[in-house]
Amino acid sequence: MIRFLKNIFGTRNDRYLKSKSKLVDKINALELDYQKLSNQAILAKTQEFRERFNQGESLNQLLPEAFATVREASVRTLGLRHFDVQLIGGIALHEGKISEMKTGEGKTLVATLAAYLNAIPGKGVHVVTVNPYLAERDAKWMGQVYAFLGMRTGIIIPGLTREERQNAYQADITYGTNNELGFDYLRDNMVSRIEERVSQERAFAIIDEIDSILISEARTPLIISGPIEESPNIYLRMIELTKQLEKNIDFAVIEKENQIHLNDEGHEHLEQLLKKDRLLNDSSNLYSPENAKLLHYSQSCLKALHLYHKNVQYMIANGQAIIIDEHTGRAMPGRRWSDGIHQAIEAKEGLNIQPENQTLASITFQNYFRMYTKLSGMTGTADTEASEFLEIYNLEVIAIPTNRPSQRKDDSDKVYLDQKSKYNAIIEDIKQRRATGQPILVGTCSVESSEQLSVLLTEQNIPHEVLNAKNHAREAEIIAQAGQKGALTISTNMAGRGTDIILGGANKSQDNWQSLHKEVVGLGGLHVIGAERNESRRIDNQLIGRSGRQGDPGSSQFYLAMDDSLLRIFASEKMQQIMQMFGVKEGEVLQAPMLTRAIENAQKKVEGYHFDIRKELLKYDDIANEQRTLIYGLRNEVIQSEEISDLISDMAENLARQLQEQHAPHETDTTHWDLNQLQNIMTSEYQTDIDFSHSTLDANMVFKSILQALKNTVQTNTQGINPGDMQSIEKHLTLNTIDHFWKEHLMNMDMLRQGIHFRSYAQKNPAHEYKREALELFKKLLNEIRVHIWRVLTHLKVEQQAPSTNSYQMTFEDSGQ
Repeated sequence: MIRFLKNIFGTRNDRYLKSKSKLVDKINALELDYQKLSNQAILAKTQEFRERFNQGESLNQLLPEAFATVREASVRTLGLRHFDVQLIGGIALHEGKISEMKTGEGKTLVATLAAYLNAIPGKGVHVVTVNPYLAERDAKWMGQVYAFLGMRTGIIIPGLTREERQNAYQADITYGTNNELGFDYLRDNMVSRIEERVSQERAFAIIDEIDSILISEARTPLIISGPIEESPNIYLRMIELTKQLEKNIDFAVIEKENQIHLNDEGHEHLEQLLKKDRLLNDSSNLYSPENAKLLHYSQSCLKALHLYHKNVQYMIANGQAIIIDEHTGRAMPGRRWSDGIHQAIEAKEGLNIQPENQTLASITFQNYFRMYTKLSGMTGTADTEASEFLEIYNLEVIAIPTNRPSQRKDDSDKVYLDQKSKYNAIIEDIKQRRATGQPILVGTCSVESSEQLSVLLTEQNIPHEVLNAKNHAREAEIIAQAGQKGALTISTNMAGRGTDIILGGANKSQDNWQSLHKEVVGLGGLHVIGAERNESRRIDNQLIGRSGRQGDPGSSQFYLAMDDSLLRIFASEKMQQIMQMFGVKEGEVLQAPMLTRAIENAQKKVEGYHFDIRKELLKYDDIANEQRTLIYGLRNEVIQSEEISDLISDMAENLARQLQEQHAPHETDTTHWDLNQLQNIMTSEYQTDIDFSHSTLDANMVFKSILQALKNTVQTNTQGINPGDMQSIEKHLTLNTIDHFWKEHLMNMDMLRQGIHFRSYAQKNPAHEYKREALELFKKLLNEIRVHIWRVLTHLKVEQQAPSTNSYQMTFEDSGQ
């Protein structure tokens, strides 16, 4: 029925494209007139649009003229004219949607349309890229168009000073990486003065490769951390102890969940080892609250031993364990895993163990980008995750047609029994195509696989380039020349993404480039070989999409083995049945539609599993995000206000009410009140004398007495301080207190998050328990902040430095905090 209706009415995507044809016609109708305008007249358009916007015209009303202006500016500066399909892509971006455009269809140019239009109100536009190279390249390249139209472009990349960052954010259009933008937001919420902030409001963002940032990296939070003072030797001891635990006897490795599950035998064995090594008392239990850290260390070490592998998840360089990005294959120097994983890997590899870090601030990309008033994105591969984009981000995916029909031929997968047979077949395919000079790109899932294939090619004297985490410096150069005749390039997952592979080579200025291009086209274009299927169809589609750009010919072929991780973990039984049914032997290949379906189902199973994880993580992070928003809002109030006496007074009222409810609650008879204890607390902790001997005392009078006593003590203590200095003291004290207890709160939240799954053993819902306990922790945080601030204020003393001057110094007596 659904297919029948689509045949009659078309898909939602078809209807969207059709609905924009009139708008495209309006833009095209302006082209001849705009071609006649002088450069100065084109430049004047920007000011005209801004004046019209300020007078009440909407961006939608300005769109046809603005897009026509950008198109003409692009022709005059870059020699590039936006195609009609690119105009539709720009319209989709402006409307807060995702433009799915195939590789080579000019996404970088498309962004100029929506970026220019949305920069007219003067609130800034952020164009987000996955790495600094692309941010810098695109800003300089497209910046020529913006400059021609009188708009300024900024770049946010690593290594900039605060002043350079502030200047970049003040530009009309700012290009930057997702990491840098997120970290700037976190750092801005750690400053002490408003002028130290760098970023502006988040009005509109265009995310390039949006699937990479909002799907692939959604599970990885941005974290600013500081070292914990703890001996690294514990990891050396724990790694040796956990090596003595046996896989499948003491614990199970759940690869699809990236988890280690200790069974009862393993729990007992580990306890014995810990007691023998005197890390655990003979009378103690591993799961006791006081031993939570030992359990944490053991889990980290077991994961390091059995889930994190050299040249797959990390590599060793310059005596350090460097993370390899699982999605791009790029090395990530400076980034470290949390939860003690990195320290455990360093212990395992015999490296110098760096101190474990404590979280000072963190946010996920999911919550960071949802702060933008309007969000849009571009990618070549979003359709497979369209439902997730809609459900999590309320972003609709619009598939934009190619400017020219694709001529790429995608062959069905070839499946072999083992790795040896698979690699032999890949080498044979390479040899045959190299004999004609056809350029070849081989995609692998890990550094280890790329190096394994490289060794085999070297043994056969076949020249090639390898692009992986160990060779990222030449990334753009290698990818740009991967379309030359005879080129053979081995690349991990999405390395080189954002740089087109141009048939005949990237140097179009060569006199003979046209003939070189034509020759490679005649050879069949770029041939893509997949050395195994990824867990996500989207990443496979990204690899395939490197071939057949802009109507060029091309081809693709995936080679699989039964012991590839995807098939082994997610499709082993089904695949074994199919292979046995066809009687496949070592060295033989199988190609069958039912096999292709089984592989696709395995990928769908993984994608569904990861989607569920991301949704579950978002539930937890949304709770943390609410708390972060409230604390950052409190900090902002302190930083932006001239004085915060009202805030300090509110804290005093809350503190007084809390003390009254604890010792003289409304619902309790006065004979059960503990006024002596309350009096002792007021004297010892707040240096305040208070008299509760009044015969007609009620709960409200107790509250008022506490509040007045607190205020009187502070007023007496600070008589020698002028109001301006007192305001500075209050602001400085409040910010320091918030930051100190927020840091401790984040540590408590981390511990809660790590252990929350154990609640399911007690038949409790972990998500509900997390929400309940997180709220209690947050209440505790707010209470600690106000208690500490008023303890310090009531212990504040003024010491005159010299009788002849008005100068003084403030001292804070230890209040036991």
